[in-house]
Amino acid sequence: MSFLFSSRSSKTFKPKKNIPEGSHQYELLKHAEATLGSGNLRQAVMLPEGEDLNEWIAVNTVDFFNQINMLYGTITEFCTEASCPVMSAGPRYLHWLLYRYEYHWADGTNIKKPIKCSAPKYIDYLMTWVQDQLDDETLFPSKIGVPFPKNFMSVAKTILKRLFRVYAHIYHQHFDSVMQLQEEAHLNTSFKHFIFFVQEFNLIDRRELAPLQELIEKLGSKDR
Repeated sequence: MSFLFSSRSSKTFKPKKNIPEGSHQYELLKHAEATLGSGNLRQAVMLPEGEDLNEWIAVNTVDFFNQINMLYGTITEFCTEASCPVMSAGPRYLHWLLYRYEYHWADGTNIKKPIKCSAPKYIDYLMTWVQDQLDDETLFPSKIGVPFPKNFMSVAKTILKRLFRVYAHIYHQHFDSVMQLQEEAHLNTSFKHFIFFVQEFNLIDRRELAPLQELIEKLGSKDR
């Protein structure tokens, strides 16, 4: 939630996505913020009684986009074509050989075949693509009574899977910069909220979470 961030974090990478004030989704967002304020993140991510699952996931997906937007906005000067020539997220082992997690961009529409690009370019593609999905009223309806499409859950899962990659890149490549800016508490709280949410509704395949698996286990054990 936006209240997690200090004034220094007011810089965003992309324009913030606002939920219309007075709408039911806005009320859901306020409910989520109030529950988050209690400090119990496991409870905060649960579907409120009587609420629609799609709407709850939509509201939180918009909020996570805004959070990551602000987090990445604080470190864009450190994430450059020179410092991050590929979009990566730490080491991985395959048959005892050391590789790194590397992401190539494709959106299935403008770029159909995955392309290798720098991290800032990849994240620009990614955040622009997410923004386009969130702005699409047929995918993320904001008006009361307008139903969510049949493919909504599939789209939401893809959005969250891709947003996770930004967290993974920040942790693996820019955590020193985050600490210099004294933003690590904000990053950790935001990521913990994100992980508890996707775990609650099984929204990201465990294999996709591998780059931050140790951190995820650590955050989860602290909460038990």
